[in-house]
Amino acid sequence: MMINNKYTAALVASILLLPIQAFAHLGTGADHGFGEGVIHPLLGSDHLLVMIAVGLWAFCFGGRGRWLLPLSFLSAMAFGAGLAFAGISVAYPEYWVALSVLVSGIIVLCDWHLSLTQACIVAAMFALSHGYVHALEIGPDTDRTGYALGFLLSTASLHGIGLAAGLLSPVILKWTRAAVAISCATVGLTLLLGA
Repeated sequence: MMINNKYTAALVASILLLPIQAFAHLGTGADHGFGEGVIHPLLGSDHLLVMIAVGLWAFCFGGRGRWLLPLSFLSAMAFGAGLAFAGISVAYPEYWVALSVLVSGIIVLCDWHLSLTQACIVAAMFALSHGYVHALEIGPDTDRTGYALGFLLSTASLHGIGLAAGLLSPVILKWTRAAVAISCATVGLTLLLGA
């Protein structure tokens, strides 16, 4: 059984370390709808890693945190998208996305002990910038609601992957946390140093 867990952990680590474009942003004015919204969070390691990390964090937090952390993330992500749709500027959104990648890796690795309120605030701060940069992709004549629903659904699914890793076994959870934390540190530092 231990061999299978090692192979599973190696597979997860391999997938997370695949060369994925760091920022999945195609450029302002790109044509988007529901399908593009679903795909968008999967195209960049910055989004992918943070969303899985939040699911892992929620599982490790336990109790009400298992649904409140993802819910806080999704709510703030929708709010961030709303800011972009309304034309409200947020300073350095790519920097905040990169910082969220690094910090989420540290949280997953170190298992920081925050209160549920503090944890939800941190998750919401991460999500605000992610929702904002997702929504910057939208052209004025595209289906904003469909696109937003798509990336929220995809985000919830990625949270679910993080939560599911904890349900499989303690060994898989341990190795998945390590793989996600290392990937977050690598991608986050690379993005911050390149900013």
